[in-house]
Amino acid sequence: MEHFTVTQIERLKQLNCDNDILELEFSDNEDRNIKFREIEISSVKKGKENIKNLLNNKHITISDEVGNKLSKWLMTKDYTKVLTPTIISKDQLKAMTIDEENHLFSQVFWIDKNKCLRPMLAPNLYVVMRELRRITKEPVKIFEIGSCFRKESQGAKHMNEFTMLNMVEIASVEDGKQLDTLKALAHGAMEALGVKNYELVVEKSAVYGSTIDIEINGIEVASGSYGPHDLDANWDVFDTWVGIGFGIERLAMAMEGSATIKKYGRSINFIDGETMKL
Repeated sequence: MEHFTVTQIERLKQLNCDNDILELEFSDNEDRNIKFREIEISSVKKGKENIKNLLNNKHITISDEVGNKLSKWLMTKDYTKVLTPTIISKDQLKAMTIDEENHLFSQVFWIDKNKCLRPMLAPNLYVVMRELRRITKEPVKIFEIGSCFRKESQGAKHMNEFTMLNMVEIASVEDGKQLDTLKALAHGAMEALGVKNYELVVEKSAVYGSTIDIEINGIEVASGSYGPHDLDANWDVFDTWVGIGFGIERLAMAMEGSATIKKYGRSINFIDGETMKL
């Protein structure tokens, strides 16, 4: 029996074909090539229709829609959106325990010896929530959505530039109830996105020790943690807090059942999950 060639499989993956199509068997090469061409023509037609629908009707990509839904949900929960710099300092990373001894240090994009592109949103949000807490003397709920940068492996689930949405609230949760609050927020976020099948799992973390992660079909799409935490003293934070970081492209990928994250990130090769090479 014959199967699609490696080149044919890569093209069919690019065109969003399902695994059952990739695993088809054929009596000979001629039958295989005829079927490949039929599937390619059909998939290209479907891709063009989806792109036209995006431009003429939707006007927003799946990834942006995911971010917007989470943002709107958070604002109904009295969270305020903030914007912080993309460039952060080496000292900020060190305060997150990301130094030469931490494996994440080698993934950082350095601008010079003291500045880098942020690999996460947490360092800036620590500062902002602390200062807002100091100014208001009240509980603070904030979130940010923006690009982060890491020299990640070039696998199907990683990109060098990706979008995070981090939500955090400080001094609003009674000590001892942080975990229950964190789980409730995770469930609320998935409900806001219309996701029904997911799991909350405990995972090891290079920064927080352990996290409560949200997984969809085995794909980690968000990580949550809470304090008081050993890191807090580095930021002069002493109140209880809970927070979750969502990977926007990971969410889009998992919700769409895609095999690769790159179709949903910032790209000049893909748009809204479709290849531009149609």
